[in-house]
Amino acid sequence: MSKISLVFLIVIFSCKQLPESHLEQQALLPIVKNVVPTGKHFNLNRPLTLSFEEKDRLLQPLTAVLKEGWEKITGNKFSEKWAMQRIEFKRTEGLAQEEYILSIDQRTILLEATTNEGFFRAIKTLEQLLLLGANQDKSTTPFTLPTGVIKDRPRFAYRGTMLDVSRHFFSVEDLKRHIDLLALYKINFLHLHLSDDQGWRIEIKQWPKLTEIGGSTEVGGGEGGFYTQEEFKEIVGYAAKHFITIVPEIDLPGHTNAALASYPALNCDGVAPPLYTGTEVGFSSLCVDKKITFKFIKEVIAEITAITPGPYFHIGGDESHSTKKKDYNTFIDFAQEIVNANGKVTIGWDEIQSTELFPKTVAHFWSNAKNAKNAIAQGNKLLMSPASRAYLDMKYNDSTALGLNWAGNISVKHAYTWDPATLVDGIVEEDIIGIEAPLWSETIEDYDDLAYLAFPRLLGYAEIGWANADQRQWENYQARLIQHGKILKSKGVNFYRSTQVLWDE
Repeated sequence: MSKISLVFLIVIFSCKQLPESHLEQQALLPIVKNVVPTGKHFNLNRPLTLSFEEKDRLLQPLTAVLKEGWEKITGNKFSEKWAMQRIEFKRTEGLAQEEYILSIDQRTILLEATTNEGFFRAIKTLEQLLLLGANQDKSTTPFTLPTGVIKDRPRFAYRGTMLDVSRHFFSVEDLKRHIDLLALYKINFLHLHLSDDQGWRIEIKQWPKLTEIGGSTEVGGGEGGFYTQEEFKEIVGYAAKHFITIVPEIDLPGHTNAALASYPALNCDGVAPPLYTGTEVGFSSLCVDKKITFKFIKEVIAEITAITPGPYFHIGGDESHSTKKKDYNTFIDFAQEIVNANGKVTIGWDEIQSTELFPKTVAHFWSNAKNAKNAIAQGNKLLMSPASRAYLDMKYNDSTALGLNWAGNISVKHAYTWDPATLVDGIVEEDIIGIEAPLWSETIEDYDDLAYLAFPRLLGYAEIGWANADQRQWENYQARLIQHGKILKSKGVNFYRSTQVLWDE
């Protein structure tokens, strides 16, 4: 008998000795749409090869992503020679933008998608399966994957989170670490709040004092910081490799003290206010009567959109309590025009509905349901971030050290048990482009603080954006979240151990 035949018989025999596997019971998060288990095992300790259509060069970066994750988790490197097991990429036409099919049998793992984005989502599902398996006791359970077929696609095209880097600054490396975690849970938009009263965080070459002065501090009086345009492009590029789109926000015409302190001419009286390191809101405003204000907006938006390839630009527009209503509407009209002229779609907090919205402008619902409904009445879509459900900066409960509670406490369960299409009467699924969980940074200073407020709630928001409403049940999610606590712990993430979840420590 040949050596190959002997190995084949050993493989078949050893597989028969294993208990039936249950792909449908894997704690995938977000939960997948369709699973058909076949009860067998793919052994992760044997040699394997990676194959794809060589002429499809667009697949090469994705195969590198898969190989890197696979080898890091399993410790098993790919063979350049023939092997009995293999992973195969197959471009299958007719699937939706992020739709994928992941098929696992005893010898082959097949990833199918129409787009590279679909392949990437499949890779992250496979990565989760590997991480879940890696956390099992290897002395009693062989390191295998359960066999079967997963077919999956998202509910909403926009599944995002926001990070406020203005009140406290976070480094490029912090953002990359965050992006790695977002990608694992199929979050595909990262909204960066780049300016506010407390800090201006992105280099504008035509207005250098914005970062020289406006970027020099933060809440509490820390040293602040900013991204050069090269650093920002690095963030954008890193996110793009993880199929995450960066949405830049310059908050206007209020929340502008950092800009007003940098350039006196932007103030109606020509006098720069002192830098601000507190947390109050609503006291600042650009001077809408001055031509230089419109020059400023044109040049800022042009420079940022030139280095941000995504479709959206966020103009803020919230809490402009010091701006006259007529001036506010004039400003929002102008800002939409400039954003459109630079080839982007405007997003603004729900207050922007007070003026006539451009056809594709998205109203970002955070507080006022009447504002959101008025935007819908104009024929516009909503991005859902209701503060009482989706704000990551809210405390989990009264005893948690970090966070605020002006919108109420948001426990892990409260964060999960709502639906964007039924939360507010008069807002239905067809009105919504997706969900975003914002994290304002008044009380957080480093990545451990960020992680404490973001995780595990962000995993629930990822599932709300991806899964159908009828798939989601708190008890089932809670059981899966326990397993992802192990994954977060293995990655050194400082997540909050909610007493609503029976963590397996």
